[in-house]
Amino acid sequence: MSQRACAELVRQHDPDRFAATLAAPAAARPQLWPIYALNLQLARAPWASSEPLVAEMRLQWWVDALGDLAKGKAAPQHEVLQALAPLLAETPALAVPLAALAEAQRCMCWREGFASAEALAAHLDATSGNLMWAAALALGAPVAAEPVVRDFAFGAGSANWLLAVPELSRRGLQPLPEPAAESVQAQALAGLARIAAARKARAALPRNAAPALFSGWLARGVLRRAAAAPERVAEGRLAPSEFARRAGLMLAAFTGRW
Repeated sequence: MSQRACAELVRQHDPDRFAATLAAPAAARPQLWPIYALNLQLARAPWASSEPLVAEMRLQWWVDALGDLAKGKAAPQHEVLQALAPLLAETPALAVPLAALAEAQRCMCWREGFASAEALAAHLDATSGNLMWAAALALGAPVAAEPVVRDFAFGAGSANWLLAVPELSRRGLQPLPEPAAESVQAQALAGLARIAAARKARAALPRNAAPALFSGWLARGVLRRAAAAPERVAEGRLAPSEFARRAGLMLAAFTGRW
């Protein structure tokens, strides 16, 4: 029941990641759905209240619950945590990136912006990087593959962040340290460079763990559009066509490549 609940949660509220799980082998999906469902809960927590302290209390509940799971305590009666418990029991190393992922959302409770490109990059690694590395660990990735996964995750996270700029701005967050076109272009190019580095070292990630990276299948196209026309970021015109979305995911599913 908890697995199905996680899958449905991701299907409804994170359709791109859900589509990516459908491109993965069926055996990999039960490992990915609870992690992606947890990410949804953590991303929602800072926006649960307009009062930062209340929002942080909501997030702290998840931080504490994950800490208890990591210590082997019984999971609270929540479908996401119930589904995560056996994953953490099987792969205890998951506790580290998941805890870091939860902590990374704390700044969002206070609607803090980012003072520099380096600060934003650190946030992307703490969120996208830890999420993708947790997914890769759950699928059996070796520790040596972590730099490759994090490079690709930075590119994917950069693309998702740029896609979210209009919505984050509407919510009262200053999402970019410097919204000038040159800075937006630099952010996009940095993401593309990290994706290129990851692909160059592709052999470090075994094929069985590759589906953890399928969720970034749109990133290169998004970043290329942002680099070529930075004004599209604020205008919300980075999303690919439906044909491009389907074609890219079909290619990942067929080849197992990211």
